[in-house]
Amino acid sequence: MLLSLFYIFLFLIAVIGLVLFVPILRRLIVSNQILKIFRKLLPQISQTEQDALDAGTVWWDGDLFSGKPDWNKLLAYPKPKLSAEEEAFINGPVEQLCDMLDEWNITHELHDLPPEIWQFIKDKGFFGLIIPKQYGGYGFSALAHSQVVMKVGSRSGTAAVTVMVPNSLGPAELLLHYGTDEQKNHYLPRLAKGLEVPCFALTSPDAGSDAGSIPDFGIVCRGEFEGKQDVLGMRVTWEKRYITLGPVATILGLAFKLYDPDRLLGGDEDLGITLALIPTNTPGVEIGRRHFPLDAAFQNGPNSGKDVFVPMEWIIGEQEGVGNGWRMLMNCLAAGRSISLPATSVGAAKLAARTSGAYSRVRVQFNTPIGYFEGVEEALARIAGNTYMMDAARVMTASAVDLGEKPSVISAIVKYHLTERARQTVIDAMDIHGGKGICLGPQNYLGRSYQHIPVSITVEGANILTRNMIIFGQGAIRCHPFILQEVNAAHEQDQKRASVDFDQALAGHVVFSVRNTINSLAYGLFGKYMKASVPDNAEPETVIYYQQLTRFSASFAFVSDIALLLLGGALKRKERLSARLGDILSMLYLCSATLKRFEEDGRPQSDLPLLHWSMQDAIYRMQQAFDEFLNNFPAHVALVWMIRKIVFPLGKRCSPPSDALSHEVAALILTPSEARDRLTAGIYVPTADGEPMSYLEQALQCAVECAPVEAKLRKAVKSGQVTAKGDEKITQAVQQGVIDAAEAEQLKKMKSLRAAVIMVDDFSSDFDDEQTTSMADVSTSSVPNVFESSRLSKLAASDIFNTTDETKTDKDVNKGHPDQVK
Repeated sequence: MLLSLFYIFLFLIAVIGLVLFVPILRRLIVSNQILKIFRKLLPQISQTEQDALDAGTVWWDGDLFSGKPDWNKLLAYPKPKLSAEEEAFINGPVEQLCDMLDEWNITHELHDLPPEIWQFIKDKGFFGLIIPKQYGGYGFSALAHSQVVMKVGSRSGTAAVTVMVPNSLGPAELLLHYGTDEQKNHYLPRLAKGLEVPCFALTSPDAGSDAGSIPDFGIVCRGEFEGKQDVLGMRVTWEKRYITLGPVATILGLAFKLYDPDRLLGGDEDLGITLALIPTNTPGVEIGRRHFPLDAAFQNGPNSGKDVFVPMEWIIGEQEGVGNGWRMLMNCLAAGRSISLPATSVGAAKLAARTSGAYSRVRVQFNTPIGYFEGVEEALARIAGNTYMMDAARVMTASAVDLGEKPSVISAIVKYHLTERARQTVIDAMDIHGGKGICLGPQNYLGRSYQHIPVSITVEGANILTRNMIIFGQGAIRCHPFILQEVNAAHEQDQKRASVDFDQALAGHVVFSVRNTINSLAYGLFGKYMKASVPDNAEPETVIYYQQLTRFSASFAFVSDIALLLLGGALKRKERLSARLGDILSMLYLCSATLKRFEEDGRPQSDLPLLHWSMQDAIYRMQQAFDEFLNNFPAHVALVWMIRKIVFPLGKRCSPPSDALSHEVAALILTPSEARDRLTAGIYVPTADGEPMSYLEQALQCAVECAPVEAKLRKAVKSGQVTAKGDEKITQAVQQGVIDAAEAEQLKKMKSLRAAVIMVDDFSSDFDDEQTTSMADVSTSSVPNVFESSRLSKLAASDIFNTTDETKTDKDVNKGHPDQVK
């Protein structure tokens, strides 16, 4: 009896083996049946959605989706470097431009760049960064493009937008990839020299995020043009909004749907979205009015036209470009979105980090620099940690573009997460600066960044849409090693080929899912012992992070397959579930970039607190995203319990950064150091007299040097050796031998610099006059005395010398800060 059962068991195993491992049988019995079901469940994909899915390339995001990222491959990608020409441009014309910019004058008084700035930008070729040299441009790398925009953006958001738009999604890039030789030869040299100012009009009042449903249309017809009769062209009607550089543009890139009811082109009536370049002086083009986006001064406005005749040769690519506009846009956006907005976001974050650290060390409350209070430390740590990770992602993504990639999913990740982290960073900086941040005027270096952040959040794909629908919705199909193959097979009209392709993809998918299920559980249980997940010669401090990322990559692939299997097309409508899966993929990418940055920087030990903080914060966020996904996953409680045990077999064991680590990170930006300079490298740091940031940098240096002297004075006051009040304390301290004459001068200099730093602008009641006190009128050499008679001098004195019983003691507040003499 037992022998018979054994033979039956062997027979069943043999049958299953034949079915699974003999392709013909597997297709006949399994795959073809699943294909029928899959076709019924597969949601209808529109042509615009298909173009979006086909756009761009899959890069490191594919490895992260595989559940088994190859860290050696990532670290082997060459470190991006600027060429000598690119460095010269950044240190020359870009630095000159930043020197010339006055954001208060631009935003408050002119509401535009001054004419000389416009001319300088055109003359120096800022509009031609991405245009090849053969057309008169610079042909710069994506990294150089990013560096230029970041540096200009740290000085002026208005100037940054003006520079980045012609080099991002717009006529130049579209012409480079899809224009005819004649179009390139005519327009690209003019764009490179600034003889043409471009804009691109896509968004309509009723078609923002759903740009594929634009109502603007053109009708193919014959008409009169420039005295010629019977010219083949289109009559185009449109109404656009929010078009940057639109009010001053000389050449308008326009997206519209093209129809051919008379079949003049010999094809279908509905030809699809088409792009054309239209000179703005064309009769019927209405352009020039402006929007006013949150007190920003960059040129932005509506344009429209009704039955404007456009000759066929104005279509980008001429007749070959008819109906291919959406594909063109998606392919260009895949690269363009990777550069400009991440660059401006990192510029804002670096500005916040450099100024907030310095201000927190200089500004004194309760007899203590505010940066030494734990609440402020918490905000400083977020600023520094976020900036470190943001810059890593910016550089790695730009380098991918330079490697020839068009990373569509990654571009959505960095657009969303870098603009969101910039928002958090600038908010933290504003909280630290308090009144200094909220009072606008020439001395405010943060307020405009705070106002401009929502603009970055909104453009090139609103962030809510990007997170909830694009990152995972597009990533699941593009980056998954088998889903796109299965989808393409389901749409294949040749049944035999569809059967073969689907069978191969399905078989690979099953093996892939089983492997990731096992790996998710195994890494959760024994991950720290699995050396295969660590790259060769890894820094010991980073080993744990490679292991955690490999584990979560496997868990992500496992959970994604479960969600797609159980929810299918419905996952597209479960936006919050999709968003959480997108968050996991995004954290995996940001962490990868951060680890690569640490290696490329040469593993500086002083940067380890930044590395640890940003990695621990992101990994904790990843863990929480898994948890929230499972808490809301619409499946039987037993199944969810099983999934949770595979993902978290030992429970949720990742923690956010500790208070002690946050203390270390905050300390890095409270004093001048190589780590602080590395963190904020690439932004504009003015040194001229009258510049608020210049005084802030001087004050920071002075505060560090003066700390021992201030400590001696406080000690003398507490002991009763010095009893005088106000300025007399310094004189008495010298007389008592507590400090010498040189130290007294140092204290006076610190007092004046501190007053200069905390000063905010004030105006007459009708705001008609200039600010009453302007640092622009003060030379650096006169700083120690300029505020002697100021109404702020007493405030500065009380900041430095306050010794009331209400203050915290040095021991309570300054513990752990080496520059404070106890």
